[in-house]
Amino acid sequence: MSLSARAKEIVKSNILFTGLGESTVNTLLSKFLDRVHKADSLIFGDGSSSNEIYMILNGRVKIWKRTKRGDETVLGILHEGDFFGELEVIDGLPRSASATALDETTLAVLPKAEFDALLSDHPEMIRNLLRSLANRLRTIDETLILELERNTDDASRQMDRLHTLIEATKNVNSTIDIDKLLGVILETARKSVNADRGTVYLVDELKGELWSKVAQGADMVEIRLPIGKGLAGSVAQTGEVINLADAYKDSRFNPDIDKKTGYQTKSMLTMAMKDKDGKIVGVFQMLNKDGGVAFSEADIEFLDALSSGASIAIQNARMAQEIVKSERLSSIGQMASAIIHDIKNPMNTIRVYAQVMKKKSGNEEAVKLADEMIHQVDRLVNMLQEILDFSRGVSATNFEEVPLGDVMEAIMGFIEKDLVKHKVELVRDIRYRGAIVMDSDKMTRVFYNIASNARDAMPDGGKLTVRTHVKDSEVYFEFIDTGTGMPEEVRRRIFEPFVTYGKKHGTGLGMAIVKKVIDDHKGRIEIDSELGKGTTMRFIIPLSISPSPAAKKS
Repeated sequence: MSLSARAKEIVKSNILFTGLGESTVNTLLSKFLDRVHKADSLIFGDGSSSNEIYMILNGRVKIWKRTKRGDETVLGILHEGDFFGELEVIDGLPRSASATALDETTLAVLPKAEFDALLSDHPEMIRNLLRSLANRLRTIDETLILELERNTDDASRQMDRLHTLIEATKNVNSTIDIDKLLGVILETARKSVNADRGTVYLVDELKGELWSKVAQGADMVEIRLPIGKGLAGSVAQTGEVINLADAYKDSRFNPDIDKKTGYQTKSMLTMAMKDKDGKIVGVFQMLNKDGGVAFSEADIEFLDALSSGASIAIQNARMAQEIVKSERLSSIGQMASAIIHDIKNPMNTIRVYAQVMKKKSGNEEAVKLADEMIHQVDRLVNMLQEILDFSRGVSATNFEEVPLGDVMEAIMGFIEKDLVKHKVELVRDIRYRGAIVMDSDKMTRVFYNIASNARDAMPDGGKLTVRTHVKDSEVYFEFIDTGTGMPEEVRRRIFEPFVTYGKKHGTGLGMAIVKKVIDDHKGRIEIDSELGKGTTMRFIIPLSISPSPAAKKS
């Protein structure tokens, strides 16, 4: 197809034909062919034969080459009036790059034979061609330099990120204390992605929750979120990355915390912390990127890389704590086993004698003393057996539906006898007395251990209020004392084995056993305490549970 009038004007004005006579150019125009290429179509490929030169009449053409690694490198973008394909026509070698139409593009095509004849008959065309090639080489040089600078900058940024990641990995392996480790991981992640604030959650598989420690004033408070709910819970369940430029535009964002604290959340990045096998072990949640911008892909890549080191540090910390705990429990278990073996027969003998005294004595005071002897013997043997079971990791739990009112009356009567001796008033505030599924014997030990701690916190007497109520199919048990309270360090570690505070007696296992029992009941524990003003120990268990096989009595 011959060229249109406009196409002829474009060809005439091309630098290649500067200095050629009118008649020569007009003759040349008849040699060109009009060819149309659709958008994204290949004009010629790298390594193909070369027998045409092309001039762009409209549209755009991309000249590109694929590297050995398979990456596509763009050598240039050509526009209306540009020509290409001349080098291969001149040297006769295969094409050294590919050409693709970016838009629907119309080309004026000149066959090799006609181009060769022009160069032979018109030396000025050679000068024009050299001038064009020189300009194109300069442009390519500038493009390559810019590309080299970009690659250098990228390499420098990658090295900086790698250095930051190495330092971050060192930091997160600096402690085996889980609570401190969470703080180290959070601070490392926050600084690395330039976030203003953030939270790092860990997955509690047993309870199906995320948990973390967050600062509230001078205190550290444990927070728990159900997996599957909210932004962090959704990420823990699906593993997706949620990167919000404006958190308030996402329905999953809960603005209540902002309302309480006065903090304004803008950008938010929530993503999973995964171990080397891809298992989700926690969740990063970063708030408000510096500069008021959204978090970048580089931030996501960094936190993803940090995940592996952080998860290993968490695993190591847990293993180290388990080893220490196991060794200490093994020692105390051996001791408890030996003590039980040595004293069981004498204790049984004392108990039998006390029962005989109770039956044969007509003295009311002697009967009371005999009852107290039996009670103390049972308490001692049960305590030793409890320690032995805990040290061995025994978790035999007998769940049954019981009337809570009756159970509470029996437990309160048992506890009150001990409290009265220490001038501690027991206040019953039992607001729920209906049915509940639990292990009554284990819960009796929980009540006694908590009440004993409260008693010890009131050496000069005081008041212990025991309250129960129901909310959202859960029973809340609260023990509110007027004692000395406890410092944050004790509150933070109170459920660890062998941790005691202000006691001259005890094994340091009482509250660890309490937590184990509540965990077996799929419950949770909360503590509110203020030095000099007392402590509220609160535990919450469901009204009805389906115990796991490990929790059932064998």
